[in-house]
Amino acid sequence: MRNILLSATLLGASLTTPAYAETTLNALFMAQAAYSEADVRAMTDAFTKANPDVKVTLEFVPYEGLHDKTVLAQGSGGGYDVVLFDVIWPAEYAANKVLVDISDRITQEMKSGVLPGAWTTVEYDGKQYGMPWILDTKYLFYNKEILEKAGIKAPPKTWDELASQAKTIKDKGLSDAPIVWSWAQAEAAICDYTTLVSAYGGSFLKDGKPAFQTDGGLDALKYMVDSYNSGLTNKNSKEFLEEDVRRVFQNGEAAFALNWTYMYNLANDPKESKVAGKVGVVPAPGVEGKSAVSAVNGSMGLGVTTTSKHPDEAWNYVAFMTSQQTQNAYAKLSLPIWASSYEDPAVTAGQEELIAAAKSGLAAMYPRPTTPKYQELSAALQQAIQESLLGQADPEQALKTAAENSGL
Repeated sequence: MRNILLSATLLGASLTTPAYAETTLNALFMAQAAYSEADVRAMTDAFTKANPDVKVTLEFVPYEGLHDKTVLAQGSGGGYDVVLFDVIWPAEYAANKVLVDISDRITQEMKSGVLPGAWTTVEYDGKQYGMPWILDTKYLFYNKEILEKAGIKAPPKTWDELASQAKTIKDKGLSDAPIVWSWAQAEAAICDYTTLVSAYGGSFLKDGKPAFQTDGGLDALKYMVDSYNSGLTNKNSKEFLEEDVRRVFQNGEAAFALNWTYMYNLANDPKESKVAGKVGVVPAPGVEGKSAVSAVNGSMGLGVTTTSKHPDEAWNYVAFMTSQQTQNAYAKLSLPIWASSYEDPAVTAGQEELIAAAKSGLAAMYPRPTTPKYQELSAALQQAIQESLLGQADPEQALKTAAENSGL
């Protein structure tokens, strides 16, 4: 127990003040994808056992409420000491002084041990505003049994090949709607769209101005609309979030699904899934002549708020939660940020196929735009995607309107 406490203290670097008796930290987490609520509670229990003078009160909200909960609490003078934040928010949070710049707390062990790409999750303007915690991208999951029955020998390597395989599956009566996505008017749809933008070699911004309405950005939305209108995509995708995608896929209703890491082990769990043992996973496909694979940076970090009255204890908690020891112990729903973890059999056992996909996918992660006005931009794009899927506007006009309403 003493060793755990010492290691957490070392990770936190030198603390300027001792922990007060019965110090209570309030931490805000996400209640969907990546680590489960049970995982976060178990990690936190380990921390409080090692640090008996500190209590941690946990709050879980859906991803869609995470940003606003954080900002509203900040505006009212605080409430949270530690918050989970998406890779798209550091610019805004830095500009509005929501998170503490913890650059001077990052140890050499952290700098050298964490995968280089993971640091982009918490950085803005050369400073670190937390520790990367969830290293994630979206993968293409497929039902091995359905593909085998359809006579398909290997999963698709291009998006066109995905459409072709889906048509074969549909024509053979193996699935009414072979592909399922999370295209509700929410950030989930932007993540799927970004994956396709990366495949088509598109750009969100050029010289600080919207560029998604042309070239690869336009091609990406056209692909979404074509897939939807063809009947190959589940029509309810326009209302689905990630957990809806998981439900449909693990019920055996879809041959293909785009989703985060966490779905692999849950869809392979016979207690959770009807397709356990039949789940395949590969990097999201590419586009011939433009990309081999595609991926969105869906990573998230843990940070200390500027209104926290216990910043040292809060940082100690962040350091513990993001430590290699903790992450290795809970690597089934979210892969570690630590490079050497991928050489640990305890981490890789039973998910070798996922690790293989991750090596390509994580290396190809494409960022959503880094701008303090990201929320406005995302909202405009969400509306453009929804209107295009519903046939209320063609992709060209929808994206042109989104560019005008992006706030940039």
